[in-house]
Amino acid sequence: MNKKIGVMGCGWLGLPLAKQLVADSHNVHGTTTSKEKIVVLENLGITAHEIALSAATIGGDVQNFLSQIDFLIINVPPKLRNGNSESFYEKMGLFYDEIKKSSVSHIIFVSSTAVYGNITGEITEDSIPQPVTESGKQLLASEQLFSQDPELNSTIIRFGGLIGPNRHPVIMLSKRPNLTNGNDPINLIHLDDCIHMISTILKNNYWGEIFNGVYPLHPTKKEYYTQEALKISVPQPNYSKSLPSKLNKIILAKNFTDKSHRFNTSVIS
Repeated sequence: MNKKIGVMGCGWLGLPLAKQLVADSHNVHGTTTSKEKIVVLENLGITAHEIALSAATIGGDVQNFLSQIDFLIINVPPKLRNGNSESFYEKMGLFYDEIKKSSVSHIIFVSSTAVYGNITGEITEDSIPQPVTESGKQLLASEQLFSQDPELNSTIIRFGGLIGPNRHPVIMLSKRPNLTNGNDPINLIHLDDCIHMISTILKNNYWGEIFNGVYPLHPTKKEYYTQEALKISVPQPNYSKSLPSKLNKIILAKNFTDKSHRFNTSVIS
């Protein structure tokens, strides 16, 4: 069944996701903050809307966007690093108020495993989040804004570290000296599997649920990133010779795999 789907945020994940949804014969609307990108979206068969969210206001005709869809994917990164003090939670609060004025009732909120903080051991969707970073705290609060509203059918996806075209953590890590977390396991997911998960949730109508999105392979960061650096010809990360004991934080995508779904794209290059 074809669906009228809105993708709020057509960036690194949102744009290829919207392209796949078009390929799956859905009626897709996508937002961008860039006038130049309007033509890019339209040429891909995506009905484009120029909308900009901030903590104080929403630029663009957000109600026109919401009025044309039944299913909404919120894919807006917090961007709270590098001194950005704008409140992501307040930004989501403004958007939530607009959603409540519309007829949209099915939402996928793209979140992050950052909400689990420093919990150790195996983590599933039943684990209680304990965020420690500002990004993790505001993501969790934003999740609850949607998931705790009984009038909304909201599903939360908590993705691990994202890798894919033009994006690999080893490039950033290779520039940092004396890394101390080399004994910690990786918790990553490829862009293709992010799209696969979202498409699967839409297809099977998995509403009112939480999904962890992490590929089931967890070598240590030192082992994994050293090998990945060699493969893509960047300097190897500089891990301290004396590393603390393994944190052993392994995030499991239990809800997804328990439904007999599998991940398709390895995080190994």
